[in-house]
Amino acid sequence: MLQRLATCLLAFFSFVLSFSQAPQKNTPSEIYHSIEKLNFLGTALYVAAHPDDENTRLISYLSNKVKARTGYLSLTRGDGGQNIIGPELRESLGVLRTQELLKARSIDGGEQFFSRANDFGYSKHPDETLQIWNKEEILGDVVRAIRTFKPDIIINRFDHRSPGTTHGHHTSSAMLSVEAFDLVNDVTSYAKQLETTDTWQPQRLFFNTSWWFYGSEEKFKKADKSKMLNVDIGVYYPMLGMSNNEIAAIASSQHLCQGFGRLSERGSTKEYVELLKGDLPQNKHDLFYGINTTWSRINGGKEIGAILNKVEAEFNFKNPSTHIPDLVKAYTLLQKSSNEHWKAIKSKELKEIISNLAGLHLEAFAANTNATPGETVSVNIEVINRSTSPITLKEVYLQKDSAKHENIDLQENVKNNLKLNLLIPENTQFTSPYWLNEKGTLGMYIVKDKKLLGKPETPRAFNATYVLDFNGSTITFIKPIVYKYAKRDKGEIFQPFEIVPEATTSFNDKVIIFADEKFKEVEVSVKAHKNNIEGTVQLCYDKKWGINKETKPFKIEKKGDEQIIKFILTPPENENESYISPIIKLNGKEITKDLITIAYDHIPTQTILLPAEAKVVRLNIKKAGENIGYIMGAGDEVPKSLQQIGYTVHTIDPTTITKGSLQKFDAVVVGIRAYNVIPELKFKQPFLLDYVNQGGNLIIQYNTAGRWDKQFENIAPYPLQISRDRVTNENSEVKILAKDHSVINFPNQINQNDFNGWVQERGLYFPNKWSSEFTPILQMKDKGEAATKGSLLVAPYGKGNYIYTGLSFFRELPAGVPGAYKLFSNLLSIGKDSIEKKRKIKG
Repeated sequence: MLQRLATCLLAFFSFVLSFSQAPQKNTPSEIYHSIEKLNFLGTALYVAAHPDDENTRLISYLSNKVKARTGYLSLTRGDGGQNIIGPELRESLGVLRTQELLKARSIDGGEQFFSRANDFGYSKHPDETLQIWNKEEILGDVVRAIRTFKPDIIINRFDHRSPGTTHGHHTSSAMLSVEAFDLVNDVTSYAKQLETTDTWQPQRLFFNTSWWFYGSEEKFKKADKSKMLNVDIGVYYPMLGMSNNEIAAIASSQHLCQGFGRLSERGSTKEYVELLKGDLPQNKHDLFYGINTTWSRINGGKEIGAILNKVEAEFNFKNPSTHIPDLVKAYTLLQKSSNEHWKAIKSKELKEIISNLAGLHLEAFAANTNATPGETVSVNIEVINRSTSPITLKEVYLQKDSAKHENIDLQENVKNNLKLNLLIPENTQFTSPYWLNEKGTLGMYIVKDKKLLGKPETPRAFNATYVLDFNGSTITFIKPIVYKYAKRDKGEIFQPFEIVPEATTSFNDKVIIFADEKFKEVEVSVKAHKNNIEGTVQLCYDKKWGINKETKPFKIEKKGDEQIIKFILTPPENENESYISPIIKLNGKEITKDLITIAYDHIPTQTILLPAEAKVVRLNIKKAGENIGYIMGAGDEVPKSLQQIGYTVHTIDPTTITKGSLQKFDAVVVGIRAYNVIPELKFKQPFLLDYVNQGGNLIIQYNTAGRWDKQFENIAPYPLQISRDRVTNENSEVKILAKDHSVINFPNQINQNDFNGWVQERGLYFPNKWSSEFTPILQMKDKGEAATKGSLLVAPYGKGNYIYTGLSFFRELPAGVPGAYKLFSNLLSIGKDSIEKKRKIKG
């Protein structure tokens, strides 16, 4: 049901749709709704820290009820979060979550913006956050966003007055917004920005409060509300056939990788905002009360408003195209306005509405999904006027110097097909998320092109420009070139048209573990992005390692084909961590990129160009046992990591688990958040515990309490309570409590050095209460906090062992952290030390 409703809404909210979506189809009621928004000249900016922090109910209300231009500034792209639908983490996860935000905005009607802040993971205090982010730089990004977007009102998601009570990123987003409010109109603050933007002064700053921030509904009822406004965000939209909260639920449910799919809410619902700065409106149900939001706020706007208000009042639902002459006249008048800000915004909206009134179909699609610099691409152009209005196609071009002067009279519903050739200049930049073009820091992305700052994604390199004449008035429309194809089981599919290198390389494994001194065959995949390429691949490596031959040739005939180049890599005798990277040498060029694809049905397919490299790790690691069963949870790469050190890993389908079916495994590992995402496990838990009772090793990785079926409350054989405790500093001190326990001593001796080099965090969602049967193995804490002992708990149960761990092995193993491998090997080997001793005695 949610998917069907979302599909209906996507047609309406066309102006923020991603470039890869299908051509829009708008009903008269949707066009009328757009005209209502056209006649409201007010702007609201919502500010928070991450994708999924935004209040889609309030954003949708402001956009669709108030009709305000509404934006969401998410300081980060959510790179440090987890992923419930796939293996993407860090940079790839940030790209995925960016697209989920854009999908949400396409539904609730908002626009999307970002700062350069890198989501480095959970932070417990804004002091830490702002130090890692580089406060002055990120504050400058917030100032720039406000100066560019020019909101009349700003709404913070979080409270700037409560540091240390929630995620440090959350509080920091509010603190920066409050500070920026007083800086945006100061010509001495971030003065260089004023070369490309202007000062601005928002009228009001609010905090989007609720009972949640007060601790209970009872406390909120007693709270002083003298500075609070409230609006009914449960309003119903007859024109759309949906309530605001239904739209908001669909928008919020686009955050699939964070598990935000939710039920719709209906009926009257109050939303509260507290005034922080600016004047308090006399009408406490109107956030824009007293602010001029009519056409009269811009010079020449009175005449424009008279035309457009009349169109709104007399809208012809049976034949909307009758309004084209009036809207074209309003567009022409608007071009004379000296208010560049509103002229740009409302011109874009007017053009979209005119196009919809005429049923214009303007499409440019390439024969392939990508091309390389220097290549010539054939582009198909389709132009259809599906109205009776007289419209002439004066010219259409992909590049200005190759414009085709057509002067085609567009007859009603007659398709006009043209073919144009697009020459991709040699200096064209490759398509990739702009914030990943340079290597950033822990807290910030590096963006050299200041014109890109704040944008949600990289602008398309190539577009089709259509110059149309509406009975003597010329209007230009620009549409991105796309690639489209059909699948029998999905129908018509649109993808971005992208510019890529002639070839890219990749490793099957981003981390390659050498558990002993034996050499390994390392495979480098070379993929061709054009026909008939021939060159060499040179493998760069640390000289402590050995290689049979540094450079090898390749030859690929067909675009899209791949060739595997094999190198023999020999590790050093002692433990070592290093990197290997391939360089393609082709036609005098050197290419060092890996092309990563992110493909899910709910977002446009994304490609990322990152440096091609793999981490190689020489470990002195021992293991016991051979066959490991793995129940996949929310998606991780731990099974692949275990295979790297010689285990045979079998993926277990939970539906196949029966009594005794697991006994063939030396250990069974349950993936991250499995109890949160696999309902079937509540029926299989007795069999898992029976496996332990009969002598098996069961390792449960972290789950989030409260996000599971109540039947999962007893996931252990003994009482165990999972909390929100976490240790976010990856370098925090770790104390080994159970020094004599086998998980510390067999088959690998674990010491303090094994906790060096961890990434992002120590772990998360540690238990804080457990029965005496459990032995806490480690103690750790973040600065200024009490020590936690729940990161790794082991309990004997029957003949076997039950292990619960919140340690972030799902991050550490794919990152090639040596100590994490040794410790996990010990977890898999628990109980095998007694078998080893018996063997030695018999020997």
